[in-house]
Amino acid sequence: MIHFHWPWLFLILPLPLLIRYFFAASATLDEAALKVPFLEDFPSEETHTIATEKPWRLWLATAAWILLVLASSRPQWLGEPIEQAISGRDLMLAVDLSESMTTQDFELKGQMVDRLTAIKSIAVDFINRRVGDRLGLVLFGTQAYLQTPLTFDRKTVATLLDESVIGLAGEATAIGDAIGLAVKRLQKQQANSRVLVLLTDGANTAGEVSPIKAAELAASYQLKIYTIGVGADEMEVRSFFGSQKVNPSQDLDEKTLTEIAQKTGGKYFRARNTEELNKIYQLLDQLEPVEKDKQYFRPRAELYFYPLALALIIVAFIAVQRIKRQR
Repeated sequence: MIHFHWPWLFLILPLPLLIRYFFAASATLDEAALKVPFLEDFPSEETHTIATEKPWRLWLATAAWILLVLASSRPQWLGEPIEQAISGRDLMLAVDLSESMTTQDFELKGQMVDRLTAIKSIAVDFINRRVGDRLGLVLFGTQAYLQTPLTFDRKTVATLLDESVIGLAGEATAIGDAIGLAVKRLQKQQANSRVLVLLTDGANTAGEVSPIKAAELAASYQLKIYTIGVGADEMEVRSFFGSQKVNPSQDLDEKTLTEIAQKTGGKYFRARNTEELNKIYQLLDQLEPVEKDKQYFRPRAELYFYPLALALIIVAFIAVQRIKRQR
């Protein structure tokens, strides 16, 4: 259907008639400064008035004015309503950028990569699937930073996560501060819709708030936290004395991460490789389904340029005819 964005502009349609009624008589008197009683002796096209104009010119001018008013009212074509899924959920990702994330114990496409690269690769797909959620991004190391406030723009969140680098927030790990920052950003949002997914490979070694205190604060604001411990249990390291197997995740504080999840009604997951990490994200999709409510959007297409173009063509045609007549 056709919709006019500014329909009140149709009120100016009679404006030319009003101008002619109030100003035409005085203008005629002002122009008659030299009165010639024998005007009939001077036959000229300049003595023609609007009354002697051909009627079609007047009709064309009227049509041009109507088309200009029509274009000014901004006509739009409203399409059929399109259903959109809106979850109403506010979901934040908190990603560890401490120095230990440089450990290359994840395999991606046949190559060994560091933990952050693996997280980025899997998390981007997870972000793209969260249609209808408002997403935010917290990066933490020695300090916690809000990289992206809550937004429906999933592409921006994915881009800023991909651009993050290890050491950007410091070399230590402030898990408690990251949770506290997420609570601060989510506390004013709708209850029962606040979710935090926290990924780390170590223990809390920095920050002003302990992880357990931060978890208790999150629980008081009904913020559900899913914690993910990242890192392999075993990897081979080459040295001067040959190859030996070590545990690259010996600093991972699984006890604290489990307690954080339990206090907030969430769950703790262990990601030892990219396959497990991908399965965790898929499980999160099931635990926190996207679709809740439905909203409708009607696409709009602007139509003003059609009457505007036609009006300009008519005006140009009238102008050309007058120039020819004067010549």
